[in-house]
Amino acid sequence: MAFINDQYLELQDSYLFSTIAKKVNEYVAAHPDKKIIRMGIGDVTRPLVPAVLKAMHDAVDEMGQKETFKGYGPEQGYSFLHDAVQSYYKSHGVDLSSDEIFISDGAKSDVGNITDIFGNENIVMIPDPVYPVYVDTNIMAGRDIVYLDSNATNNFCPMPPTDDEIAPDLIYLCSPNNPTGSVYNKEQLTAWVNYANENSAVILYDAAYECFINDPSLPKSIYEIEGAKECAIEFCSLSKTAGFTGTRCGYTMVPKSLTAFSVDGDAVSLNKLWLRRQTTKFNGVPYIIQKGAAAVFTEEGQKQIKENIDYYMKNARTIAATMEECGITYYGGDNSPYIWLECPNNMKSWDFFDYLLNEIAVVGTPGAGFGSNGEGYFRLTAFGDADNTVEAMERFKTLYKK
Repeated sequence: MAFINDQYLELQDSYLFSTIAKKVNEYVAAHPDKKIIRMGIGDVTRPLVPAVLKAMHDAVDEMGQKETFKGYGPEQGYSFLHDAVQSYYKSHGVDLSSDEIFISDGAKSDVGNITDIFGNENIVMIPDPVYPVYVDTNIMAGRDIVYLDSNATNNFCPMPPTDDEIAPDLIYLCSPNNPTGSVYNKEQLTAWVNYANENSAVILYDAAYECFINDPSLPKSIYEIEGAKECAIEFCSLSKTAGFTGTRCGYTMVPKSLTAFSVDGDAVSLNKLWLRRQTTKFNGVPYIIQKGAAAVFTEEGQKQIKENIDYYMKNARTIAATMEECGITYYGGDNSPYIWLECPNNMKSWDFFDYLLNEIAVVGTPGAGFGSNGEGYFRLTAFGDADNTVEAMERFKTLYKK
């Protein structure tokens, strides 16, 4: 008799974005003449930039020649992409060695898979509201989860707990935050790094949206904070940075100075454990994709992707300006592509979703899908087409403009 992992039965029946898709599909079937404007799922709409395309085309040609053909590559990524990531981090004051960098098929995969190297007895601290993957992957493993209260009072940047009874072993932080758009400053991140080091905890730091930070005083990497290499693993992605949502490439940093403990109390290198996990369960990112990824970090590539980032941030400003014009409280939109708004008239999140869909055919993401503290809030993304973003906001004003 085969047995399942019973922890899967603790998961909600439907993933947030699957529920959204079902509702939208039902609306489209009932209203085939209506133009839907989607501002829900954070998928990009701008194409890959020319520098990336050229690199990929060249790599395809290489794969067609015996002399340059590539078979299995290193599970942790090719050295040319390691060099590119190293150079990028050095540009904002962070030194990493090549063997501290692991190339992945995206931050989502590694954020979920990283827990393979940690025992299930760990207590996990997760902010609420939060990206659902953090919660679901730990429920699958059967770990105890404590929630960090993220709310308007702390500007959705919760700080370390002061209650001595709460002793997390693993701490998830995301900055810029998905879904709230909030960003930790250096002082706040320093407090978290100090807390983790004092309590022998490990921070799992999701920096997937770091490229949208335009305020030079805000850290793009947790490793800009002294002591972070002793307590933090950082995840980053090219999905939103360079439009790789369908191409899939990211990178995870596991410092060699970072350790956790065996049941015998021995300090063990997490870098070595993650390397062992990856060489066992992961075959690496395709060579063609990695060549395209490396082009992102060239001078030409950086210039081209900045144009796309500026495009999305202009959309964010359009949304933010509409919220201000309508007198609606919101967060994010300045150093983040997400706008996190209070649902008008004290509406519930899913009620507001249905209202926008049925009244103006605009799709967003209900805050309740990100946790209990998300109830009464709503997320809009800036990743859409600029003209559609303007049109969506004009429709929005018909409902709420003063």
